[in-house]
Amino acid sequence: MRFIFVDKILELTPGKSIRALKKISHNEDYFEDHFPGFPVVPGVLLTEMMAQTAGKCLDADKTHPGRAMLARITSATFRHWVGPDQDAIINADIKTNRIHFATADCNIKIQSKKVCTAELFFTFVPFERFSPEYHDETLESYLKKYLT
Repeated sequence: MRFIFVDKILELTPGKSIRALKKISHNEDYFEDHFPGFPVVPGVLLTEMMAQTAGKCLDADKTHPGRAMLARITSATFRHWVGPDQDAIINADIKTNRIHFATADCNIKIQSKKVCTAELFFTFVPFERFSPEYHDETLESYLKKYLT
């Protein structure tokens, strides 16, 4: 199972806001077991989609001593089930952006309908803790195309 839950960045203001896309395929591994006969994206994976999206926004800012890492789910609410073959639009607004921590208000919409929200808290993992070969292809592709 892959744990990259952002397919494409649609809009980005580094360190402030981001809108991204995740195409949820019927082939996703988790649909086999969650739940058999009624496939639903697990809430924890919806939260991870929001965290990855907000993290890309913070990493694009390039003012922190490391990469954004989810440290706390302050709150999360799930309003509707998300099933296969849907496009999730993931939004994050950075509310606090300090050198050692950040907070974000996030949501996911399916067909313009808000299906979940979360308030997330981030810290920053020092760059040297990551493999030198690590690259965020989704973020780098967007930055190269739109911000250079």
